[in-house]
Amino acid sequence: MSERTGPAEAPGIPGLAYLAGWPRVRSAFGTDPEVEERVRDIVRQMTLEEKLGQMIQPELAELTPEDAREYKIGSALNGAGIWPDGDRRAEVKRWVETVDAYWEAVEEAYADRPFRVPFMWATDAVHGHNNVHGATIFPHNIGLGAARDPGLVRRIGEATAREIAATGMDWTFAPTVTTPRDRRWGRHYEGYSEDPEVVHAYARAMVAGLQGGAADLTGDTRVVSTIKHWIADGATAEGVDRGVARCPEELLRNIHARGFLSGIEAGAQAVMASFSGWEDPANYDHTPGGPAPYNHKVHGSRYLITDVLKDAVGFDGIVISDWDAHAEVAGCTLGDAGYAINAGLDVLMVAGRDAWRSVYRTARDQVVAGIIPMSRIDDAVTRVLRVKARAGLWDKPRPRERSLAGDESVLGHPGHRALSREAVRKSLVLLKNDGGVLPLSPGARVLVTGGGADDISKQAGGWTISWQGHDVDMSDLPGATTLAMAVRAVTGEERCRVDPYLEHTDPREFDVAVVAVGEDSYAEMRGTIKPWGTVEYAALKRSYARDLATLRALREAGVPVVTVMFTGRPLYVTEEINLSDAFVVAWLPGTEGGGITDVLFAGEDDAPRHDFQGRLTFGWPRSKRSMSVNRIPPHIPGYRVPPEEQAPEGEHAPLFPYGFGLSLRDTAHTGTLPVDPGRPEPPAPPATGPLEVLGARSGGGYVMRTGGHNTWSREDLSLEGPTSTLIVESRPVDHPGGGPALSLDFQGYIAFVYAEDAGGRPADLRGHAEAGGRVAFDARVAEPPELPMYLCCHDDYPGQPGVDVAPLLRALPPGEWRTVTVPLAELERAGTRLRHVDVPFMLYTEGRARLDVGEVRWPTG
Repeated sequence: MSERTGPAEAPGIPGLAYLAGWPRVRSAFGTDPEVEERVRDIVRQMTLEEKLGQMIQPELAELTPEDAREYKIGSALNGAGIWPDGDRRAEVKRWVETVDAYWEAVEEAYADRPFRVPFMWATDAVHGHNNVHGATIFPHNIGLGAARDPGLVRRIGEATAREIAATGMDWTFAPTVTTPRDRRWGRHYEGYSEDPEVVHAYARAMVAGLQGGAADLTGDTRVVSTIKHWIADGATAEGVDRGVARCPEELLRNIHARGFLSGIEAGAQAVMASFSGWEDPANYDHTPGGPAPYNHKVHGSRYLITDVLKDAVGFDGIVISDWDAHAEVAGCTLGDAGYAINAGLDVLMVAGRDAWRSVYRTARDQVVAGIIPMSRIDDAVTRVLRVKARAGLWDKPRPRERSLAGDESVLGHPGHRALSREAVRKSLVLLKNDGGVLPLSPGARVLVTGGGADDISKQAGGWTISWQGHDVDMSDLPGATTLAMAVRAVTGEERCRVDPYLEHTDPREFDVAVVAVGEDSYAEMRGTIKPWGTVEYAALKRSYARDLATLRALREAGVPVVTVMFTGRPLYVTEEINLSDAFVVAWLPGTEGGGITDVLFAGEDDAPRHDFQGRLTFGWPRSKRSMSVNRIPPHIPGYRVPPEEQAPEGEHAPLFPYGFGLSLRDTAHTGTLPVDPGRPEPPAPPATGPLEVLGARSGGGYVMRTGGHNTWSREDLSLEGPTSTLIVESRPVDHPGGGPALSLDFQGYIAFVYAEDAGGRPADLRGHAEAGGRVAFDARVAEPPELPMYLCCHDDYPGQPGVDVAPLLRALPPGEWRTVTVPLAELERAGTRLRHVDVPFMLYTEGRARLDVGEVRWPTG
C-alpha cells in the first residue's frame, strides 16, 4: 500500500490510503480450527445431491416445505413483495411459522443421516426489515451517507437485526456498498456516496451492527450480513442497470471495492455478485470454446470472484448470486448455471421452481461428466457450512423457540422508531436559507403543498413492503408519519392546511408554504433514466412539472416558501431552488416524517430544536446533463476522469459540491442561481406510414418480452412455442390475418408484456401523434383483467404513465377477436413522451387476465 492518504472529510470518516494492488484482508471472524474440522467431517460424508441442495436458494413463492425436504435445500429467501400466503400484512408470528416449517422439513430430511445441516432463511432488509408489515423503516442509504455518522449506521444495523430475528430469519442481503457514479442509475439511492471514503466507513459500521462480533453472531439477536454487489455495479456506462463497467482495475480497486474490503474486515460472511459486467483484458473467459464467448458478466468472472475476492483478498465466506443473475452469463441459461459455478459462485439464488430444479439437475449431471470439478462443489459447500457454523445454527433452537421469535413488540419498537427519526434529522441537507426563514415558528399558519406533501410512498422509496414501493399506502406502514402529518403535529390542525396542488386554497392566507416535491417510488430497472434522458426533475414526469408550477404560483402569491425534496439522487432543480426561500434535501427518509419537522420548526421559545447536520456525499448538478460528475478522489495520485464520467469543471462543476450543507447559523445569501436553458428539441420527423409492431407485416423488428415480479431478468416470449414464467405464461396462437399472435395468461403478479426494438434503438415517433396516430391491437379475451391493465409506450411503467385499457377489454365479447384502439393523444395527455420510444407497445397489470394479442400497430390518419 502507498503511504499517500487523502484528507478526512468529517469526524468519523477517515481518509483512504491508495491501494497499488489487491490487499489481503484479515477478517474479524478468524479461522476456528474446531469449526473447520467439523465442516470437513460433514462435507466428507455428504452425497453430491446433499451438497447441491446447499448451493440452491429458491424463493418462498416457488418452494414448498416438501421441496425443501426432498432436495435438502440449504437456504431460501423471501423476495421483495413476497409474503406468507401472499398476505402483505402478515403478522410476525406467521413469518416465524413459515420459516419454522421449512426448518423442520430440512431437519426431517437429515433424520436418518449421521449428521445434520441446519436450514437458513434470507431476506432483503436494506433499510430496516422493509418487507415485513409493522417493521421500522429507516432512511435509504443515500440519506444515511449525508449524516456522516458511522455510529448511527451501526445502531441501525443492530436494530434491524433484532427485527429480522423476531421473524425467525437468519440472513440479510445488506448492506449495499456500491459507489454510484451516474445519477441515471435506478439504484443510485442504495449507495452511501459517490466517493469511497464514506462507503468504506459505513460498510464496516453496518456489518458490525448486523452481525456484531464472532460471539454475538452465535446468539439469536444478530444476523448474517451480505455486502453487495461485487463489483462496480455503480460504474456502468450511462448508468445502465446491469450494464457494463469499463473503468481500469486501479479504479475498480480504489473506488468500487473499498466498501467490500472494509466490510470483509468487519467480518461480513457473504458477498453478493453483481448483475453488471466489467470489460477488461484481465476478466478472462475461464472456459474458452463454449457455445458463446464470455460476455464479461461478473457472475461468470473467475478472475473477480475466485482470483481476486477469494484468493487475493482472502474472503472465506459465501459468494451468492443475485436473483436469477446467472442466466445473463454467456454459456448459462436460467436452468444451467455451470459456467457461473465454475467461476466461483457458492450459492445460486434461483427463483422459479422449474428453474431451480433444472439448475440442480444440470449441475449434478455436469459434476458427473467432469465439467464441474467436485473440488469446486466442495469449496462452495465448505463455505456455506462454515458460515452456518459461525452463525451458531447447529446450536440455536428452531426458529419459533428463539428469544425474539414472534415478539410483535420488537417490530416498530419505539426505540427503533426514535432511532429512525434521529437518522432522518441527521440526514437532512440544507442547500438554501435566504433571509433566515428557517426555523419556522410553531405558531405560524402553514400551507403544506406539493406532490409529496402527504405521500408515504415518496418518503419511503423502493424496497418498502413491495419491490418498487409504488403501491404502498398508510395501511401498509402502521405508525408512519408523512410530512403533512408531522407539520400538523407541530402547528395544530387549525393552523395547517394540506393541498398538494393548490386546488382548494388561497396561499396568501398563510404565513409560509412548505412544499414537498420529489420522485415517485422506484427500485432497480424501473428507476433508471434512459441514456437519452437528463437529470432535470421537472422533465422526468408530468406530475413533477406540476410541482414546479406550484412553486411558480406561490412565488406569484408572495408567500415565503420552504421546499423539502424527496429524492433518490441529486437532480437538476435550479429553478425550484430559485423559487424557494429555503431548500432542504430529505432524500428518502422513510416513515418518520417527524424527523423533518424536528429541524424545520423551532421550539415554543422560537429557538432551534435541532440544527441541520447533513452534508452532501454527492455533488449537486449545475447542468441538466450533469449525469456522471463526481468528486476527484484525493487518495488516488494522478487521477484521470474515466471516459464514462464527466469532469467536475465548466458546465459540470457542481452547483453545490461534495461536502456542502448549511446550518441554521450560516448567514450566506444564496440568491438567484444561473439556470441551464437546455437544448432546443428538434422538430418531429413526419410519420411515413403505420408502425407495424407484431403481425403479418411487422418484419421481426421487435422482440416480445416479459418482466416484472420474480422475472427480473427479462425473458423473451417465443412466437414458435410456449414460454412459462411465474408471472406470465404465453404460447403462439393463430390470428385471422395470418400473422403471429400470442396467448397471454397473467398469473396475478406484477407483470409487463412488451415489444422492444430488437436492437434496443429508440425512435422519435412524435410525428405519428401529429398525424392523428393510434396504438391499435387485436385482442381475444378469455378472462378479462381483474385489476387495471395499462397500455404504455416504453418499458418502465409506472416510471412513465399509461392508459388503463381494462374497461375496453372487459367490454369485448368473450372469445372473439376485436380491435382495441387508444389515440396517441390520449397517451400524451397521460404524460407519455414520444421523443424516444424503444418499446411501442406494453401491457402492464398486477392481477390475473387471459387474452390473445395480435396485429399490434400504430395506424395514422
